[in-house]
Amino acid sequence: MLINQKVRDYVGLSDKAIEILERPDREIRFHLRKHTPEGIIGCFLVYHNTARGPPCKGGIRLSKNVSMEETEELAEIMTYKNSLMGLPFGGGKSGIAASSGLSPKEKETIIQGFTHEIREELYSGAYVPAPDIGTGPRQMAEIFDETHVQSSVTGKPIGIGGLPGRREATGYGVSVATDYVTKEILEDDLKDLDVAIQGYGNVGFWTSKFLSDKGANIIAVTDAGGGTKNPDGLDVDELKQYEQENGTVNNFDDRKITNEELFSLDVDILIPAAIGGVITKEVAEKIKADLIVEAANAPTTEEGIKILDERGIPTVPDMAANAGGVIASYVEWRGGKSGSKTQQSETYQSIQKNITEALTRTLKIKNKEEKLNLRDSAMVVSTKTLKETMEDRGWI
Repeated sequence: MLINQKVRDYVGLSDKAIEILERPDREIRFHLRKHTPEGIIGCFLVYHNTARGPPCKGGIRLSKNVSMEETEELAEIMTYKNSLMGLPFGGGKSGIAASSGLSPKEKETIIQGFTHEIREELYSGAYVPAPDIGTGPRQMAEIFDETHVQSSVTGKPIGIGGLPGRREATGYGVSVATDYVTKEILEDDLKDLDVAIQGYGNVGFWTSKFLSDKGANIIAVTDAGGGTKNPDGLDVDELKQYEQENGTVNNFDDRKITNEELFSLDVDILIPAAIGGVITKEVAEKIKADLIVEAANAPTTEEGIKILDERGIPTVPDMAANAGGVIASYVEWRGGKSGSKTQQSETYQSIQKNITEALTRTLKIKNKEEKLNLRDSAMVVSTKTLKETMEDRGWI
């Protein structure tokens, strides 16, 4: 359960409210057997909390190691993220235990089978999926091919109701959160600050792109294959082209750095933008950054969080930092319902407004209660909203 005792006490949660929030509302587990490229494939769909839904909102993670437990954790994060951003969504997530490196055709077969199995969830609007690790606009288009309902899935290509700006939305949101907290907590401007980013997929690249445009100095980037470092700053566009040609950022410009070395760099801002659980106790003890911004979901372990708190290193939690994607999904979903057309600038404005307002409320709590860190303060804002919603619905 993400809510710790400090948040429970501050919000004043009843025993029943805690009982509701500490377990998923609903879980669906099934297997794909027909025409699958990797044998029998396990699939999971979790609705953590439906108080602010339906629909429940959360992406489809296609990864060999995904499990029901991981899907539960990610669905819980979505509950609090959606609530923090004031979105009318419950927290959901789905997982497909297959390799993210499969060919588009192999993924198509899997997505078709997955969509068929959860078709009633999609037709009813109970679950609205979006891209996550291993999935993208093409897979969302394949879901739309089944439902023929634009609001049943987000992250689609623009030609079938997708949203201009959706591709870069999460990275844009990370840049908004980073800029805001840099000014409010570090009392500094992004211009010329040194930034290190772990992960150079969609989120990592667009985060680096927007931060670079704001004047930040991206000095180091890593991915699963290794990394590169340049104290004078990396050209993020050239780096992306190199990564696409070579499958990794490792040794770009004949410079190398490991993931372990990246986390111990003396930088102003560190941004984990890859997978969960990378900032462990041991890693947290070596971090020299002045600020951490969680672009990935759950990149910091409980032990890591404790060490960072003890060392006084502020951390912008994932539920605030990477909410740009779900905010854009809301705009796309709303447009699918109404038939309205959205410009890219409107997508950016929605992300800027929602994340800034959420962080403003978060910092107001933090400044009032010194014992609460940024993560706890964001959880207080989110949980209070959930509590009020559950009261309004007569659940508690």
